[in-house]
Amino acid sequence: MSTPAVPAPARSTGSALTLTSDDARRVVLRAQGVLGVPERRAGVAGVLDRLGAVQLDTISTLARSHELVPYARLGAIGRSAIEDAYWSGDDAFEYWSHAACVLPMSAWPHFAFRRRHYRKRGRLWGGHPVSDEAHATVLDRLRAEGPLTATELGGAKNKGEWWDWSDTKIAVERALAFGDVVCVRRRGWKRVYDLPERAIPAQHFETDAGDDACVRELVVLAARQLGVATTADLVDQYRLTRAQVEEALPDAGLVPVAVEGWGPAGDGPLPAWAHPDALATPPKGRHRTTLLSPFDSLVWDRPRTARVFGFTHRLEAYVPKARREHGYFVMPLLAGGRLIGRVDPAREGRTLVARQLSFESPRVSEKALDAMAAALREAAAWVGCDSVRLEKVAPETVRPRLAALLG
Repeated sequence: MSTPAVPAPARSTGSALTLTSDDARRVVLRAQGVLGVPERRAGVAGVLDRLGAVQLDTISTLARSHELVPYARLGAIGRSAIEDAYWSGDDAFEYWSHAACVLPMSAWPHFAFRRRHYRKRGRLWGGHPVSDEAHATVLDRLRAEGPLTATELGGAKNKGEWWDWSDTKIAVERALAFGDVVCVRRRGWKRVYDLPERAIPAQHFETDAGDDACVRELVVLAARQLGVATTADLVDQYRLTRAQVEEALPDAGLVPVAVEGWGPAGDGPLPAWAHPDALATPPKGRHRTTLLSPFDSLVWDRPRTARVFGFTHRLEAYVPKARREHGYFVMPLLAGGRLIGRVDPAREGRTLVARQLSFESPRVSEKALDAMAAALREAAAWVGCDSVRLEKVAPETVRPRLAALLG
């Protein structure tokens, strides 16, 4: 990376280092664990510690998103090992950060400010009123009977649609938001609720940080996880407010940088921030070639993805089928440190189906074809498929060469 030695952290962008867009992109890739060989001995827990949060989502086409994230960094790791790492009860818990996420256990103290915020507000986002009696009943049951699912507590929903939660489900989710209960295990896809004093290690549970300290720590962590980030990027990583981030920045010890090519054309380098460790050594090593979950933290912030990679991406799962441009659960193809294509995958028996596949450039190189074929073959083998079928391909002219590479 062609940057000078990192100066002492400055308070304004007037003394900022200038990075090229390629410099910044490589810093981002290393911070996210897809440039350089990750520490495989640390496994999934190591990936979670590096990323800080792994988003959960119910959609499963190739696999669920929380499985795809460590796969993208570690390769074809056993899927049971992924589940065990998240929900062994020892290393992680679930909470609301960027969205509903798995978080490393060490993050418990940093979310005290959010737990206090929900408690002060008195209810969950968007409503869901529930009585204090129902809340107390949930806690009494857990205290007396040990960890329980919502079904075991009395039923997760009423007889309507999936969002028609029962009073018990509303109560236990409110208790989760308040920090009165915690989820460190799942059975299948069901949360198992427990009391935090039983489930969270004492060194984390007994740490009581004020709101300002919590936010400052999350801003520092966000900068470490992102590598290089604008203020808006730091806001989005843990869904803080801009005011919170701006108040924390003077004491966060971050390095002001200016990234060429990140702002509107003609406006000059865009002011941003970097964690000092991100600039200490030049990023180098092997780039991962892989398909990414649309909820992967490398791409979950769509404006940042467009800025860093020049890649426009959105989730179309909730777009009517006739209006989708690229497909239902579109996975970007990462190769050579760039996003060069996308695939909408599905499984039919032992066949991985690329329902819709496209490349970013209309002139597709052999290198790009090799990368796509390698990513599809690895993904197929990982989920127990022994063949790949191509449906819609763009540009159509590459179909014969791609099919030959896939065998």
